[in-house]
This record gives sequence, C-alpha cells and structure tokens, in this order.
Amino acid sequence: MENPPPPEQPNLDSTAPPQPDAAEETREPTIHLDQFLKTCGVATGGQAKRLIQGGEVNVNGELETRRRRQLRVNDEVELDGVVYVVALS
Repeated sequence: MENPPPPEQPNLDSTAPPQPDAAEETREPTIHLDQFLKTCGVATGGQAKRLIQGGEVNVNGELETRRRRQLRVNDEVELDGVVYVVALS
C-alpha cells in the first residue's frame, strides 16, 4: 500500500508579494436602482419605489421591478423614454 502524498505546506517565503483577496479583486462600485433614480433627481425615494415596482423602469433594455437591483458602471436605466447611463467613481 502506498503512502498518500504529504499535505501542501503554505508558502512562507517573506519575499513573495501578498496575494489580493478574491473578493477585493472583483469589487467594483455599485449603486441600488432606487438610489440611482434619487441621485439623478428624477424621483424621490417614494416615487422611485412606485416607478420601479410599477414596471416603469428598464435596466439594460429589460423590465426591472427590484428596487435594490445593483447597478454597475455603464448600465443603462430607462424611464419615460429617457436613458440614464450609470457613471460611478
């Protein structure tokens, strides 16, 4: 019977650069759909809620009824025939 290979040891070489955390590496700025509409000045919080849940808002060409939908840079939000493009810093 063969012995199993030894478990891998962590790299303890102090000269190796630290590896970025996977979640940190993919993190990009986002904003909730209702907050975006408020920021654009097209609706108050209550109005944004009614517009979104009433089916009057499209995101990237598709109907969106979730107020907390995460928007990312370059997403397109359409309301009343006007398209707003998300630009975050």
